[in-house]
Amino acid sequence: MVVTGATDGIGKEYAIKLASFGMNIVLISRTQSKLEQVAAEIESAQKVKTKVIAADYSHGTSIYDDIRNKLQGLDIGVLVNNVGLSYEFPDYFLEVPDRDNFFMKLLHVNCTSMTMMTSIVLPGMVQKKKGAVINVASAAGSTPTPLLSVYSACKAYVRYLSECLEFEYADKGITVQCVSPYFVCSNMSKVRRPSLFIPSAKSYVCSALNTVGFSSVTNGYWPHALTDWILKSLPSTLVEKYQFKVLLGARKKAKRKQESKKSN
Repeated sequence: MVVTGATDGIGKEYAIKLASFGMNIVLISRTQSKLEQVAAEIESAQKVKTKVIAADYSHGTSIYDDIRNKLQGLDIGVLVNNVGLSYEFPDYFLEVPDRDNFFMKLLHVNCTSMTMMTSIVLPGMVQKKKGAVINVASAAGSTPTPLLSVYSACKAYVRYLSECLEFEYADKGITVQCVSPYFVCSNMSKVRRPSLFIPSAKSYVCSALNTVGFSSVTNGYWPHALTDWILKSLPSTLVEKYQFKVLLGARKKAKRKQESKKSN
């Protein structure tokens, strides 16, 4: 099994949970020290073999030859494309700091990574006529999300590519699933305290794994599915206005914090 973005949050929990099923794991993330720490935790707790690959997906296509070489010859039955990057805080398209470079990083981390990792791993699955690809998207990819415009568009790409591949390779024995969570406690969401509608990463992954093979597109967690159903029952313009209002409030709060830090 291969998990990208494997040292924190949802990715780490996918690695831990799937290791509990006896799967050997390749962990891919940016920081070597974090990879080694997570690998040691998993090996100690689950008695499986691990391999780590340090790769910064924001660097674009230059990293994939090395990843391909390090994965060569491995029997990979599951790929979890989890690595992701979002905005530091919601913002208008033209006001995102260093936007040209940042947008390219967003595209590489959220879109290029999933495309290329699937391209590397999928041929082996097709040859064996079995395998599963789990692509972690976001509810922001289900409806246009103003002030997170490029992130929202990236996650829509994740969803559409997942659905296309599910149709293309279902008769080859391959399951392709798109998982679209709302807020989960993680470094990306900056939410620390779990609740019914904002679960811990561990609780979320345990729930989402139960949907593999049953739902090709899922929110992965019933309170998130309920939220999704309610929002999609409302007029889309109303939902977008509500999201814009909420995210605009978050933007203003983040801007105040920035100004406070500058004055100190």
